[in-house]
Amino acid sequence: MAPRLTVLLATLGDPDQLSGGYLYHRRLADLAPAHGIRFGFVSVPEGPFPLPALTARRLTHAILGEAPDAVIVDSIVAAYLLPAMRRLTRVPLIGSLHQPPGGMDHGPLRTRVQAHLDLLVYRQIPVHLVASQYLAEQLVLAGLPRRRLHVVPPGRDVIPGVGGNGAADPAAAGAVTDHEHADLRQGRAAAFLCVANWIPRKGIAPLLEAFARLPPDAGTLHLVGQTDVDPAYAAGLRRRLADPALEGRVVVHGPRSLEEVAAFYAAADVFVLPSTQEPYGTVYGEAMAMGLPVVGVAAGNLPHLAADGEEGRIVPVGDPAALADAMLELARDEALRRRLGEAARRRAQKRPTWAETAALFFGILRRVVEQHAR
Repeated sequence: MAPRLTVLLATLGDPDQLSGGYLYHRRLADLAPAHGIRFGFVSVPEGPFPLPALTARRLTHAILGEAPDAVIVDSIVAAYLLPAMRRLTRVPLIGSLHQPPGGMDHGPLRTRVQAHLDLLVYRQIPVHLVASQYLAEQLVLAGLPRRRLHVVPPGRDVIPGVGGNGAADPAAAGAVTDHEHADLRQGRAAAFLCVANWIPRKGIAPLLEAFARLPPDAGTLHLVGQTDVDPAYAAGLRRRLADPALEGRVVVHGPRSLEEVAAFYAAADVFVLPSTQEPYGTVYGEAMAMGLPVVGVAAGNLPHLAADGEEGRIVPVGDPAALADAMLELARDEALRRRLGEAARRRAQKRPTWAETAALFFGILRRVVEQHAR
């Protein structure tokens, strides 16, 4: 029997945040005991860049005080750990990378500075577990050796424990629906669902511009996600939502639990997210696993997850007319929605479940610990 290991993941702020990388690590933590892993979190407090780095030494003291068998470095916190890397390298280190060097959603100056700091940290870590092949290629271009990178994508299932193999089951997801999800169409032709926090790269502003071009009876758009991440951007979206062309046709639900999001997937007709930068795009995979055709733009990892005309519609970046045409086509043609949705489900079923992702992640982690011991 493999020895039981204690593993700590260093991250930034609250580890229970509802966004891709945080949810990825939370799901791994839930599955860790089955692999003989005691999985804990340690956090650098959030603050203006680069001030959180001032806490790195104190955090490192706390980490080493627990004598873990390995430490996982979340890419969102990497730059802040640079002052403490000399001490941290005493234990086996594994990078868990969900964003390119420099992060995302920052201005150009911070991005350049943070990218330099990120890479200084990454070069001191022997193995990195990367969310997608697309992100791995970005990291190679940034100068990381390909041999240090192992692609470990998110699992495809939405609800923990749903389905015998851990995969999403639409019928089971439907069991958690309530009156809020009963008729997302609201008397219109189709229900469109977007699951994303309100930040510029998610493309919610161009989505609203495109949706306003649709005839009033074409569909109802449902927005699920945090609305207060970027107050200035959110204020602009709310002004746009007050437009008569959108009033009553767009429903803002705010952040929801995994179970509630699964219920939205089960009740919707089409998933739409014109995001311009997704290192993986977990929500696309979740929507596809639930049998929804996806609509997005030719950017980030989406073209690696779905093909235009096969599992959904992928349109050029910055073309709201093309985005509107794609949504209208799917709103008007139920047979096409079903065909693309079934193809999306079939393709999603070829991707790993969370159980398989955890097995790959922890298997590599154990090898790193063994190599460090030798």
